Amino acid sequence: MTMHDESLRPEEFADAAAAAIADALGRGPREAAHVLAQAGLTGVCAPEEDGGMGLGIAFAVPIAHAAGKLRLPFPLIEQLLLARALAGSPEGEQLVSGDKIATIAWAGSLAQGMAGTARHASVSDWVLVPEANGAALVDLAGVVIQSDTALDPEFPQQWLALSETTVLARLDATATGALMHHARLLLASLVNGAADGALQASALYMANRVQFGRPLSAKQAVRHWLARMKLVQEVSMAAIQRALATNEYGQARTAHTALAGAITNAVFVLEKAIHLHGGMGFTWEVPLHYSLREVRKLDAAFGAGSLARDLGRSFIKAA
Repeated sequence: MTMHDESLRPEEFADAAAAAIADALGRGPREAAHVLAQAGLTGVCAPEEDGGMGLGIAFAVPIAHAAGKLRLPFPLIEQLLLARALAGSPEGEQLVSGDKIATIAWAGSLAQGMAGTARHASVSDWVLVPEANGAALVDLAGVVIQSDTALDPEFPQQWLALSETTVLARLDATATGALMHHARLLLASLVNGAADGALQASALYMANRVQFGRPLSAKQAVRHWLARMKLVQEVSMAAIQRALATNEYGQARTAHTALAGAITNAVFVLEKAIHLHGGMGFTWEVPLHYSLREVRKLDAAFGAGSLARDLGRSFIKAA
C-alpha cells in the first residue's frame, strides 16, 4: 500500500471525477483525452514513473461510475486499464498523458484476423486484441473498421479487420487475466453508474411532474417502483464492493457475478426509468436511451446474457 492509498479513500474521487468528466463532455475525442489526463483520470492506476498516481483499482471504480452516470462517449475505462497494464512502456506513458487513445476489443482474436465490440475504435489510435496466450496492442492505422449499427446507430459497435497490423506490445496470460478481472469490475461500475443516473432523473421528474394537483411521486405505485429501482442499483454497488475485497482466505473474488448482476439490474432500472418518463426517455430532451444502448452493447460484447448462464452452469457443477 502506498502513501497515497493510506491518505486517500476511493469515494473521495467521485466528485472530482464527475467534474472532470463533465468538463470533457461535448469536446472532441483528442481534447477530451487531454482534459481527462490533466485531471489524472487516465493515469489513476498507472505508476508515478509514467506520470500516473499509482493507486489501486478501487480508486478507478468511482471514475467508472461517474462516466456511466454522465454518459461519457469516450473509452475512459479502457484507457486507464491499458495505462496500468502497460506500465513502464512508452505506450503506457502516452496513454497516461492523453497523447494517444486506446480501446479494447472484447471479441475475436489476432489469429482469426478479426476483432470486435470495441468501443470508440474509430477515434482511437490503438486497440488491445485477444490472443491465445494473452493479448496484443495493435496500431489502428490502416486497419479496416466496420461499424455495426444494430444496437446503436449513433455510437455503433465496431469490428476490425486485422489482416495487416502492427503489434506495438504484448501482454502475457497473467497480465491479461488481471486486466480482464479489473475490466469486469469497472464495466460493472460503469453500467451501475448509468442506472444511478437514470434513477436520479426519474426521482426528480416524478417529484416535479404534477397531475390532478399532486406530484407523481406521491402515488404509491410510483414510490414502489422507485424503491425497487434503488434496491437493485444498491445491490449492484454492494456486489462491486464485495468483488473488490478478498475472501476469507485472502484470495481475490471473481468479478463475473458483479458484472452479470450489474448489467441485468441496469437494464431493469433504465427500462423502468423510460417507462416512468412516459416514454420520453427515448427523446433527445431526456436521453436515457443512450445509457440503455450502452448497457445493451456491453451485454452483447460479453455474449448477450452468457455471463449469467455461465455462472449458473458453474454453480450447478459445483453443487
